[in-house]
Amino acid sequence: MNEPEAERSPVMIGTAPRNRRQALSKAAWIAVWFLYLAGPVGQLLDGRMSAADEALGWSGLIVFVGGYFAVVFRHMIHLPTRGSLVRWLLVFLAVLAVLLSSTLGPNWLVLFTFVCVAAAVTLPFSLSRWVIPALTAALILIGLRYEDVRIYLFSYALPCLLSGFAMIGVQHLIRTMAELRVAREEVARLAANEERLRLARDLHDLLGHSLSLITLKSELAGRMLPDRPDDAAQQVADIERVSRQALVDVREAVTGYRRPRLAVELAGVCAALRTAGVEVSVDPALESGRHGLATVEEGALAWALREAATNVLRHSGARHCELLLTEEWESDERRYLCLSVLDDGTGPPRALHDGNGLSGLRERLALADGRLETGPAPQGRGFALRAYVPLGGSARSGGGVTGTAAGTVGPHG
Repeated sequence: MNEPEAERSPVMIGTAPRNRRQALSKAAWIAVWFLYLAGPVGQLLDGRMSAADEALGWSGLIVFVGGYFAVVFRHMIHLPTRGSLVRWLLVFLAVLAVLLSSTLGPNWLVLFTFVCVAAAVTLPFSLSRWVIPALTAALILIGLRYEDVRIYLFSYALPCLLSGFAMIGVQHLIRTMAELRVAREEVARLAANEERLRLARDLHDLLGHSLSLITLKSELAGRMLPDRPDDAAQQVADIERVSRQALVDVREAVTGYRRPRLAVELAGVCAALRTAGVEVSVDPALESGRHGLATVEEGALAWALREAATNVLRHSGARHCELLLTEEWESDERRYLCLSVLDDGTGPPRALHDGNGLSGLRERLALADGRLETGPAPQGRGFALRAYVPLGGSARSGGGVTGTAAGTVGPHG
């Protein structure tokens, strides 16, 4: 569940193998396409070829398969290979395809498809976009020599051309994925650096003045002793007061850093659910970030979202989860913001009382003057968790939340 998506993929497209099992998976992925060589192999096994042609066919096929596998596999496992060597190997494979298909019959035209794929995988686009049509043209020219295949020659030429350009698209996708991984790591690094800088600035602003004042008053009290003990005692009292206030400021700052935020929890919850194979639907109102909530209420909803996602992952066995944020009016004319988490699973184990997670969540919401409701999802399928917090008067009307959806997820389902 928690392992990265790349590690769960048996082929790990675009990444180098990290162990022997992954390398074998990549080799098997290459080898499975050799089923397209059924035509040449069948011709060699039917016994109607001369001994010389049969020897040429088997030796040529073995060399071709070995060369193709070496070129593609080395590229897939990211082994360094000189560009000139790769190009000479591709030329060798192309010459071998021309020789075998010209000598042994039209069944061997399929070799051109493998050469096109190898060219698309190993060559830059500036070269492969010309090499693939040239190989396809060579296939057509050789195929025209065989009268019995002219009518369906496109069945060889079209896969050759499309396979090559399709593999070019796959290579472009792989490069894009690699760039995205690098960019994601860079963004994470920059975010961590920015957070460290922000923490340093905040601590400097909080403690710089206080520590300077404490140092100054300590020096002043030292000079007053022992001649003016009363004045020195006053300076020590001031030092105590300033240090206590500095301690309060630091605690408030640390509390602010630890306070959960709805946007941060939403990103983490979506990533966790999707990694676990749960399809997630998120209300645009929840993604907008304009909720009109005070700090305490936003923290309570963030805890509710975290606890709901934990229940979905641990207990529900759900395949789909829906996250909604709606604004609702109560009978006392107070506006509430309702966070609804609906899944199609079985929900937490049925019991006479809530578990520790839900009990703690009720207490957190109560501190924010809110409440928690749990029960069956609409239409009786799955489980629903709804967390309510009041909207303050400072919130703009609507608060970026779609009021029309309120009727679908009311406090009583």
